[in-house]
Amino acid sequence: MSISIIQAILIGLVYYLGINGTPWTTLLGSTILQKPLVAGVIVGFILGDPVQGAIIGAAIQLPFIAYISAGGAPPTDPGLAGTLGTALAMAAGVKPEAAIAMAVPIGLLGTIIWVLHMTIDVFFVHAIDRAADEGNMKKAVFYHVAMPQIVTLLLGAIPVALGCYFGSGVVTNIIELLQGRPLQTLEVIGGLLPAIGIAMNLRAISKPGILMWYVLGFILAVYLGLQTMPIAIIAGIVAYLYTDLIAKTEEKTVALDSSEDLDDDFI
Repeated sequence: MSISIIQAILIGLVYYLGINGTPWTTLLGSTILQKPLVAGVIVGFILGDPVQGAIIGAAIQLPFIAYISAGGAPPTDPGLAGTLGTALAMAAGVKPEAAIAMAVPIGLLGTIIWVLHMTIDVFFVHAIDRAADEGNMKKAVFYHVAMPQIVTLLLGAIPVALGCYFGSGVVTNIIELLQGRPLQTLEVIGGLLPAIGIAMNLRAISKPGILMWYVLGFILAVYLGLQTMPIAIIAGIVAYLYTDLIAKTEEKTVALDSSEDLDDDFI
């Protein structure tokens, strides 16, 4: 499969919209569009085969299933792995296992884009300070909103678009050279990588406050025979009630602490 320049540009835009901090998709960026499964489906639509995109995206999702970015230092970039990884895997026509082995190193390259993006943004912070000193709020807003997004678009969409357009043929040729035992080895490695993400997820589930919910879901699925969709709906309702109860408990605690502090002041 070859990727046209229009398709490459669209895939680059998908990656840009999934980058953390993109205001156009505040609720969809780092929470939804960045997920390889979602990005894979969209890339599949762009390349004319959403089903294959979903299959490859779901496979790439597994190593990143427990992904978390703490303190602005992401260890990898699942968004880049999901978009560029799915595109190149579909262009080369490889199996999902081999797609995983291709996508994981691509995700590591995404950290370079992120670090470069954050480094350039530092200059805009100083520009905002100067604009604030001048009392020019329009200029401050421009440096705060527009310029970082322009940089993010250039650093995100353009490399991915170029990688899709020029890299698809290169990857296809490499896959053809690896036919046989080398490609089988790559598929075995790709088949093992999801175990890392699943192990990390199980490690989080094993905590006492979370384990009971896992057991409840297991009972609903195995003993009651419920399908994934009703279990997800039940989980959403329980999560809402649980978080609402915690929020009300915290409000009461804060109110009690405040009243005790007032009583101490009067005394």
